[in-house]
Amino acid sequence: MKLLLPLKIVERLRHELRGRMREIGGVLVGEHVADETFRIVDISVQLSGGTAAHFVRDPVQAKDFLDEFFLRTGHAYQRFNYIGEWHSHPRFVPLPSGEDCTTMLELVHDPAVGVNFAVLVIARHRLLGGMQLSATMFRRGYGPESAQVEIEGADAPARLTILEWVLQFFQ
Repeated sequence: MKLLLPLKIVERLRHELRGRMREIGGVLVGEHVADETFRIVDISVQLSGGTAAHFVRDPVQAKDFLDEFFLRTGHAYQRFNYIGEWHSHPRFVPLPSGEDCTTMLELVHDPAVGVNFAVLVIARHRLLGGMQLSATMFRRGYGPESAQVEIEGADAPARLTILEWVLQFFQ
């Protein structure tokens, strides 16, 4: 699977992560642009519910965000839909913990949720404005799999260099 991550989403994540010592997170929504390729078009940001080493998503806030997104995209579920979750690891390497993996596998196996897959992005702010992140895909009947992430934007590489961002993708 490939995730296209527009520079505006990278900038938003970077802004939200700055100076936070507790985990924050939210929902990822995206557009299906090709076979196994999705563009993240928006994220929700939940600042509450996190500790230094744990994040719990508020289901009411997530539902409100998703309802608004589906209304905004005309309920075109084949094209625009829920992609997954994201949260921060301010004090740890941005890789899924055992608890993160269990939570995501429960989510994709829950018939009430009704998804075929979900992606978990974990991000961490670094000194000098840098950021590390990982993207992991979860599907029914499979173990966690790395998702390829591509920063989207014609000037993304130049801007990343100018701003001294460091993006590391763990595979």
